[in-house]
Amino acid sequence: MNVYLLQLVNGIGLGMLYFVLAVGLSIIFGLLRFVNFSHGAFFLLGAYGCYQLVQMGLDFWWTLLLGPLIIGVFAWLVETFLFRKAYHLPHEMHILITVGLAMVLQEAVIMYWGPLGNNVAPPDLLQGVVIWGDFIYPTYRLFVIAVGVVMALVLGAILEGTRLGAVVRAGSESTEMVSLLGLNIKRIFAMVFALGAATAALAGVLAAPIRGVDPFMGVEALSIAFVAVVVGGMGSFAGALAGGLLVGIVQSMMSTIWPPGANLMIYVAMALVLLLRPNGLLGRA
Repeated sequence: MNVYLLQLVNGIGLGMLYFVLAVGLSIIFGLLRFVNFSHGAFFLLGAYGCYQLVQMGLDFWWTLLLGPLIIGVFAWLVETFLFRKAYHLPHEMHILITVGLAMVLQEAVIMYWGPLGNNVAPPDLLQGVVIWGDFIYPTYRLFVIAVGVVMALVLGAILEGTRLGAVVRAGSESTEMVSLLGLNIKRIFAMVFALGAATAALAGVLAAPIRGVDPFMGVEALSIAFVAVVVGGMGSFAGALAGGLLVGIVQSMMSTIWPPGANLMIYVAMALVLLLRPNGLLGRA
């Protein structure tokens, strides 16, 4: 199989994982106008939740359900009792509060699980490779692509076909308008924040069998998520998908063309997009 075709498929797989990670950040910013630098910490907790549940003997398939659910509930509590009091503050305070929370959660992970990384094995059903003619590819990575596609369809249906989605889309234009409609804006904010954190946790669960878990993976995830969101357009669901795919494909292709600069090139790609489209590929002014 051609190495560039293989890297393209790898890039799509990474891109779908980055989309699942970034879409929550994009939705949160679009509705709440809240700069959430703790988003990577929810990815970290999702990955370690997967590791812990598997160590306890729970099947990996349950971690896909329980991990995002538990982190979503935790995020709902954080939003209710901490972040809600900061929405009216300047963005600088958002950064300080969320970075502080991320550091606390990272240190908590180090205290409980230690500073070294650990591996998570994929489920037995998804081990091995798929062989189709000259196409040979790990089964688990194809599963990640499938989950990303399903998440895109489900989130798209929620945002386009439900009342919550209509509120989120209206709120991305004007949160004041949503408040004037008589809706419980605090409850909606909490639901959206929990949904965004749950998608980040799901990305962490999916990433754990690929790269293992370590206490510093949240920082890496946060930088990738922000690049994907900025490239696609802040507050745009479709932009998160486009940005995630672009970042994943660029990173994967460059790992073959110029391995030392693979991570660097995603930031170059972001700079080029912003020069041509200051609001991102699908963002609005």
